[in-house]
Amino acid sequence: MVAKIKKEKKKNEEKNEKSKIEKELFLEKKNAWELLENEKKEAFALAKEYKKFIDENKTEREIVRTVESMAKKNGYVNLKDATPTTKKIYATNHEKNILLVDLSGGNLKQGARIIGSHIDILRLDFKLNPIYESESFALINTHYYGGIKKYHWLNTPLSIHGVVFDKNGKKIEIVYGEEEEEAVFVISDLLPHLEGREGYDKPARNIIQGEEMDALAGSIPINDKKVKEKIKATFLKIMNEKYGITERDFVSAELALYPSMKARDVGIDGGLMGAPGHDDRVCSYLAVKTILESSNKKTKPAIVLLVDKEEIGSVGNTSMDSLFFENTLEKIIKLRKENTTAREVLENSKAISADVTSGSDPKYMDKMDPMNANKLGYGVAMEKYTGSGGKYHGSDANAEYVSWIRTMLEENNIPWQYGELGKVDQGGGGTIAYILAKYNMNIVDMGTPVLAMHSPFEIISKIDLLCTKKAYAAFFEKK
Repeated sequence: MVAKIKKEKKKNEEKNEKSKIEKELFLEKKNAWELLENEKKEAFALAKEYKKFIDENKTEREIVRTVESMAKKNGYVNLKDATPTTKKIYATNHEKNILLVDLSGGNLKQGARIIGSHIDILRLDFKLNPIYESESFALINTHYYGGIKKYHWLNTPLSIHGVVFDKNGKKIEIVYGEEEEEAVFVISDLLPHLEGREGYDKPARNIIQGEEMDALAGSIPINDKKVKEKIKATFLKIMNEKYGITERDFVSAELALYPSMKARDVGIDGGLMGAPGHDDRVCSYLAVKTILESSNKKTKPAIVLLVDKEEIGSVGNTSMDSLFFENTLEKIIKLRKENTTAREVLENSKAISADVTSGSDPKYMDKMDPMNANKLGYGVAMEKYTGSGGKYHGSDANAEYVSWIRTMLEENNIPWQYGELGKVDQGGGGTIAYILAKYNMNIVDMGTPVLAMHSPFEIISKIDLLCTKKAYAAFFEKK
């Protein structure tokens, strides 16, 4: 009997053993948790730090302010105060962009290592005349920002973030709905009892229209018989008492509703993490953390650039398409009296477009190409090209640069993967890569895979978080 069992066991082992050809020639994808088994604590510690960052920073202004503070603590000097010998320089643009430049790796003329990422996330902007009263409620009239699924935002607790400039030009910052004792705002859904057949047959895009995405903001009438819109008056009175603003001030404001949710672990083992706006605060945070921590190992000038408006096509004076980056480099070159130009520096540079990509979801594999889908838990994801359909509006890195990136990752034993956003004709997406590529620099997309991208609660893997950080550090340090 024992002999029979041993024989059966040997037979099964031979059956499961890979052939020499498979070992040598086939691609084998491995789970990063297994490859980095001894670094689980580091992944969880990094995730804890990142949670704090995303819980406290939702708007571009909030992120820039926090990153500026982090930079100052690490010896960075505002460009306005820098001298020709200053090695660590930062500059901001309209409080919505920040550029970090570390020159400890040499002069700009030789080119730099650049990581660019966007810090705008999906939200519901206040309209210019946002507050009105209807039935027994005060409501906030909104205009959604970016590629959202509108029905995601129904019955989701929302908070107000932003700034208002009053009639005297005084800037007032507003954050309301994040603390436990504060109220939240909600776009109410229709009860299923009243949907009717036509309601259940609606396409998802028609469940709610943009003009219907108005959030409940109040319900108690003000105690003043002369006021016609009593509930609206209550809302405005409270805002005036708390922040000193009036209805006229909304025209010179940037206010928006964001999901009022804290980052939470997902899954009983805590290996996943959900939060609003991983796209693209995750890559932005890791890029900043990496440039601040690897100053003694950089082999070239290192640059991190955080930009706005990516979710609506990179337009405007705080987007990647603005000249802020190029103009600021010119100022630094002039300050240091280097014999070069910003465009020459950029042409000689290597770059990463640090942005998230889609992770494969077992429920929606009909939208993915299984052979070319990135997976949560399998490491940082590189995308050679973005775009949609026939690679329209995308950036396609050349093979030489992909080889350089591949070597960098494999030399440092960093778990990584590569794929596409989804099936060819399914859709697609782009990043800021194509804008930086116009300078003739080498650039490729690399970031953290995400489930439920563009929803109010996106999901990432903590081990991918660590792998992404390792990849960015290797990029700054590779000779």
